[in-house]
Parts: sequence; structure tokens; C-alpha cells
Amino acid sequence: MDETEADDVVTVGQRLREAREAKGLSIEDIAATTRIPTRHLSSLESSEWDKLPAATYSVGFAKNYAGAVGLDRAEIADALRLEMGGTRPVTIYPEVYETADPARTMPKGLVFGALALLAVVVLALTWMSNRSMAGEEAAPAIENVTAPEGNVAAPAPAPAPAPAASGPVVLTANEAVWIAIKDGSATLMQGELAAGESYQIPANAIAPVLTTGKPEALRIMVGTTAAPAVGPAGETVSGVSLLGPDLLRGPANPTGTSTSDAGNTTAPAA
Repeated sequence: MDETEADDVVTVGQRLREAREAKGLSIEDIAATTRIPTRHLSSLESSEWDKLPAATYSVGFAKNYAGAVGLDRAEIADALRLEMGGTRPVTIYPEVYETADPARTMPKGLVFGALALLAVVVLALTWMSNRSMAGEEAAPAIENVTAPEGNVAAPAPAPAPAPAASGPVVLTANEAVWIAIKDGSATLMQGELAAGESYQIPANAIAPVLTTGKPEALRIMVGTTAAPAVGPAGETVSGVSLLGPDLLRGPANPTGTSTSDAGNTTAPAA
């Protein structure tokens, strides 16, 4: 082959460069696609074998370059082996790292360390899961243990909730009865209610209280709910809260004081 024929031979690098330029791609575009360093791509295009890694890697780079620009990978690989055969022996090792830069490969020690750490984490999670399940299985058994009789006091029953109070407070006399109703220092009502007569606590009253000598003669309604008696029959009561919630809780929670001494409160005879 004379010098003219040698000049006409198109190298693998030229074919790769022409295909790249035909697609309007730069070296950087190919590097981003193939993850091959731009210095290796440039060396491939210019056939600078001494600047490339081992032949196995170089052939792998060329195949990936060919795939990125639409050339036949196998054909490019064979052609490159022939070119490199005259200047550099081709290794017989299988191609393992086609797409990776040897400088970027992870050290084996780091890989083994990561695997060992992963195994420790898995074992720890398994142990915690088993411990949690064992605790859940043991919990119901505690409920079946019976304490020795007399050693543990039975829990007191929860108090029944007070009925909900809503609506106006209305006092109705079952028979003639004298009452006095005050809200702080203001007297809302003082006098006798005739049988069947009613008195409604004003909605703006803040803390109305009742005094009467005949609590049994009064029927008190909180909305549509009848309140318990505000005191024992025949005893004078005073300071009995006329707020709905207090009335529905019963005479155990008055705001004032109940007394059986009729002399403490003077009321006109019924």
C-alpha cells in the first residue's frame, strides 16, 4: 500500500467524529451520554492510543461512543481492534467495564464495608421487630392475672355525668310559697308565688341564688329537664344557685349554704 492509499484510510476515530458532527453533537454531549471522560473521547477521535487506558477499556469506550452516534457497535469494535493491533497488543481479558472510567470504580473495601453495615442494620431491625411482637403477645396475659382477694381495692365507679343543661330556668309554685331571688347585690324577685304561678330567671343573670322556706313547694325546670329538689321538705334553704348546670347536679353543689334553722331567714307566712 503506497502513501496515497494510506492517507485515504478512514480511522475509527474519524468515523466517530464525523458521525458526531453529523448529529450536531459536541464532545461534552457524548461524555454526558456515555459517562466517558472527554479526554478519552478526544484520544479516540485522534487515535492517540498512548493516552488511552488498556485496549479492553478503549474498545469498550469506542462501542459506547458508536452507540451514541448511531454506528454499529460490533463493527466499530472490530475495526478498532485491527487498528490497535498494529501499535498496541490487544488484551485477552473479557470486557467488564465498558461504560465506566477506571478512576471512578469503587474500592472493594468500601463495597464490603457497605454490605457489612447493611447486614447490621437488617439484623437490628429484625431484633427490634421481634421484641415488639413479643411484648404485644405478653400484654394480654397480664389482664388474666387475678390479684389475691383483699390485697387490691376495687376501683371506684366513675361518677355519672351531669345531664346537659340548656334552656331557661323557670320556677313554678305547686302551692303558695315565698321566695327571694338575688343576683349579686340586685334583687330579681322577692315575694310570694301563688299556686301555679311561675317565674323565669332572666337570661342575663350572672349568678342568681334562691332563698325559700318551702323548697318542696317549687318545681324547677331547666329547659325541658326537671331539676332535683333544692332542699329537704320543711327546711329553709338559702344561697341555692339557680344556674342550669348547678340545678341539674342537685343540692350537693349549691353556691350558698343550706340550713335547717328557719330563724336565719325570715319569710312571711305562706
